[in-house]
Amino acid sequence: MTVIDAGEPPVLVGMRPPPARPRARLRSDGGDHPFENIPLAAYEQPILRQPSLFMRAWLVSDPTALKRVLIDNVANYPKMDTENRLFRAAFGDGLLSREGEAWRTHRRIMAPSFDPRSVAGYGEAMSRASVEFADGWAELEDGAEVDVSSEMTRLTLEIICRTAFSGDAAEMVNLTGSALHESGEAFQFNLLDVLPIVSGIRMKRRERLFAQLFAPLDDALNQLIEQRRANPGKQDLLGRLVAALDEETGAKLTTQEVRDEVLTIFVAGHETTASAMTFIWYVLSHYSAWEARLHAELASVLGGRAPTAADLPKLQVTRRIVEETMRLYPPAPGLSARVAKQADDLGGVRIPKGGLIGVSSWVLHRHRTLWDDPETFDPDRFLPERSAGRPRFAYLPFGGGPRVCIGQMMAMQEATLILATLAQRFRLRLRPGYPVVIRHRVTIRPRDGLPMRIERR
Repeated sequence: MTVIDAGEPPVLVGMRPPPARPRARLRSDGGDHPFENIPLAAYEQPILRQPSLFMRAWLVSDPTALKRVLIDNVANYPKMDTENRLFRAAFGDGLLSREGEAWRTHRRIMAPSFDPRSVAGYGEAMSRASVEFADGWAELEDGAEVDVSSEMTRLTLEIICRTAFSGDAAEMVNLTGSALHESGEAFQFNLLDVLPIVSGIRMKRRERLFAQLFAPLDDALNQLIEQRRANPGKQDLLGRLVAALDEETGAKLTTQEVRDEVLTIFVAGHETTASAMTFIWYVLSHYSAWEARLHAELASVLGGRAPTAADLPKLQVTRRIVEETMRLYPPAPGLSARVAKQADDLGGVRIPKGGLIGVSSWVLHRHRTLWDDPETFDPDRFLPERSAGRPRFAYLPFGGGPRVCIGQMMAMQEATLILATLAQRFRLRLRPGYPVVIRHRVTIRPRDGLPMRIERR
């Protein structure tokens, strides 16, 4: 695990500081945070051979090589079967685990539900949920302490349920939250998960556990899907997926396929947005100048009213704060590992058949060849003039290539609306002296929560 003293700016989390910089007050017990032991060379070399007992592996941080893996020669680099099987066990066969033509068909069918017009349509539910959440904070005593990590989980779960289920959201919040919370630990891998015989036994145990945990949610979700089929017309996410047609074949998603895709969206959207929002508040509590710029923009654009999707083009500082936080603290700090089907050349490095390709957005976003002063929080690095010329694959908070997160526009809208709504009314201050420990379980979170004081503005 990695511990950050609360009195310092949040830099160099989970990595070794460069020799030229003073050592930040970090300590590690080798526990939850796997990036703690990444060698400094990973932040300097474009492609780094990784030590492995069971297979040849490379960490790739070169944008040109990443383009080859994720776009130009993507068919040669499928995801690991073990990872796909794990996601199927928990969430069914959705976009995260499908491959080939089945994936392309589902992507076509689902794309209209995530186009700009559809995403803007979800903005009202996001804004309303954020305002109601802020009203709840306003009832607390000024200076009251809350666990911001848990609070952001609660808010983003409410938002995704309203977005997906509209009038049925209240029923689904508890069912969905319970299933996702209880299943979290089952995603943790260790050395036993790559051993030939033991790994199969452990996977079967996980599959039984997931089936048990998700059974109550499945029953309720299947009922809602059938209700939408019988009474079409709702423009929530569930209604759109039930009604969606493949433009090429006219095919629809089956009840099971809708269920699988909805749960995939939940795990890919709800938890990652909660992670991003948690670290946004953490960062702002350290950088008062950026907090002041945020407040000034919100006062100018909104003047105290609740934000809407129509305000997003004007909330530029707000968006850059979200982008920069996700650079330093990418909610999902690693892309799915790929395995080379055939030998290939990546940036002059020969990758043999069966070679494992790792892509770490945590490392990529801090790579010295791609970012100026990469450990510093600087949202203005995302200004158009400073972004010009930056390689396309230097920044991958939502993945890249044809499998880029289908909900990235939705996630950015949600995070921006949440930040604009709450920051208008409150400041958040980390408990003095509190050591923040990063924990990695698919996404990153503070291991023991993030206690912060809520101060009314």
